[in-house]
Amino acid sequence: MSRSFNQQLDQHGAWRSNFAHRLQWLSRWLTENELLDQAVAERLRGLEQQIRTSKVMVAFVAEFSRGKSELINAIFFADYGRRIMPASAGRTTMCPTELGYDPAIAPKLRLLPIETRLEPHSLTHWREKSTRWTEIPIEVGNAEQLAQAMGKVAEVRWVSKDEARALGFWNPETPDDNPVQDAEGRVEIPRWRHAVLNMPHPLLEQGLVILDTPGLNAIGAEPELTVSLIPQAHAVVFILGAETGVTRSDLSIWREHLITEDEGGDTRFVVLNKIDTMWDSLSTHAQIEAQIERQRDSAARLLEVPLAQVLPVSAQKGLQAKIQHDPRLLEASRLPALEALLGEGVLGKRETMLRLAVDAGMTALRTEAERILKVRQRDLSEQALELQGLRGKNVSVIRHMRSRIDQEHAEFEGSNTRILALRSVQGKLLREVYAVLGRTALKADMVRLSAALKRPGIKLNVRKVYGETFDSLRNNLREVQATTAEIQSMLHATFRQLNAEQGFTLQAPAEPDLTGFEQELSQIERSHIHYLGVGNLLKLAQADFCDKLVRALASRLRLVNEAAMTEVERWSKGASAQIDAQLKERRRNFSKRIEAIERIQNAAGNLDERLLELAAQETNLAELHARLREFTSLITQQGKSQAAAATPPFSELRAA
Repeated sequence: MSRSFNQQLDQHGAWRSNFAHRLQWLSRWLTENELLDQAVAERLRGLEQQIRTSKVMVAFVAEFSRGKSELINAIFFADYGRRIMPASAGRTTMCPTELGYDPAIAPKLRLLPIETRLEPHSLTHWREKSTRWTEIPIEVGNAEQLAQAMGKVAEVRWVSKDEARALGFWNPETPDDNPVQDAEGRVEIPRWRHAVLNMPHPLLEQGLVILDTPGLNAIGAEPELTVSLIPQAHAVVFILGAETGVTRSDLSIWREHLITEDEGGDTRFVVLNKIDTMWDSLSTHAQIEAQIERQRDSAARLLEVPLAQVLPVSAQKGLQAKIQHDPRLLEASRLPALEALLGEGVLGKRETMLRLAVDAGMTALRTEAERILKVRQRDLSEQALELQGLRGKNVSVIRHMRSRIDQEHAEFEGSNTRILALRSVQGKLLREVYAVLGRTALKADMVRLSAALKRPGIKLNVRKVYGETFDSLRNNLREVQATTAEIQSMLHATFRQLNAEQGFTLQAPAEPDLTGFEQELSQIERSHIHYLGVGNLLKLAQADFCDKLVRALASRLRLVNEAAMTEVERWSKGASAQIDAQLKERRRNFSKRIEAIERIQNAAGNLDERLLELAAQETNLAELHARLREFTSLITQQGKSQAAAATPPFSELRAA
């Protein structure tokens, strides 16, 4: 029997939580044994944070009256025994609505007034301005109060045609897409621009984020939704009416907002909702099935998606079946098949990404920790040889040995000028990286793009305008890549010298590869050009639309640049941490050698006792090495388990 999306998300959340605990314990074990340098510690913390807090966003997109909110109720909120999202006939969700959970914020519904569209700021900006939002506290266990609060997202205002035009809901050049006017010439628009529900629902606590979007007009009026929020969703569920199939407005949403040249594969699901309208008592079961299959075939062909990704469903009957605990009706609704496909497609892909991150993290961690162990092993061997050379020697020889160690120590500390010079040059080059990818440089690129888009007339050369901007952004990344190559060359040369002069085992970490960020920029460029090249070209004649578009683009590009800078910074810290770790080990070695000589001089311990201590320390190092391999291998293997229950309990790892 297939597992529902809820069950799979529960299991995914338990796997992440269990795994984060294991990483936390491993970090403590490494710290206790002084095997964790700064760079690896930061990588481990980042990995733990990523696994513990990673989000899975599912966007639900449809034209009005396709049963989208009802489908959300059926999949996620049936346990409340009633509808939570407003799902009556006609238009219900009037503004984009996000449902998620942040434990640092009290449970509440936040509503951003539609009037904020008149101000030159993006949604990303408004998220940080709590004073502009209307906040409604919610009672998580009170289904009636929660549903009443969520009813706010359906609120509307009646405004003049001029105000509707200013807010992006009326365009005289596309009259067919404009809302109907009432007897007084007023137009119905959403009361709110955006809504965010924060509540500790079991699924939302596991990292699920639901994005509920309104119809075509509302999507088109908010470029940030199309070019930022929806593209970042891990899956998009596109809902059609089973009785109508793919209408013209459905096709417009699909082509203009959901599909670009490089997406649309296994992350886009099409739902033929309301199949219960075909349950005709005058037709046979076979006739009904044939009718449903014809609609599936037609939708798959028109939308150019695999037939397996077009699923017939009755959200209303599925919700009813769950509330009434009616397994036969639930099976007839076909809701379980959609839930299973969502779970396998979305959560399976997310777990794969997390496992790859775990594998890379464990490999880096083991390499660095083993390097520290090897340094300690070499130092112990040198100490043992040094002490064995003292057998039968008199006091003056031992005193000379002590003097030689002091001299070596002084020379070692004096040689640190090369390391300081390396860090100075490294810091200078990194500041250049931050200047190229920082907010000031990005703002300059966006100002140039905005000026080009605001030139009078229809922008038939939009592809060229975007091409020039993104060429500049890609060149910035290539400039940074050249800078990191320069730093890498310097690291190799300096590390070779230090290894030869000081007996270190330094190895420059792999240079960051920024081509993935270039590819991400190209993907963003294609999605923007696609969005503007189909049905929104006329909107570019409007200055306020250009402003919104550029602000939405800047918000997304900032994330790409910040991620690239984080990658470069992590690489730089990896090199510095190696030096710090080996400096620390070398100073520890000097202290141990001096301590051993002093004990022999003062008869506090004889030579044989000290050699036995060194042998015991070598045995301990070998055990630490074995434990390191055992623990990192165990965590990697457990990371490959989709079910937390299938892995040994945390107490077993701790007991090891």
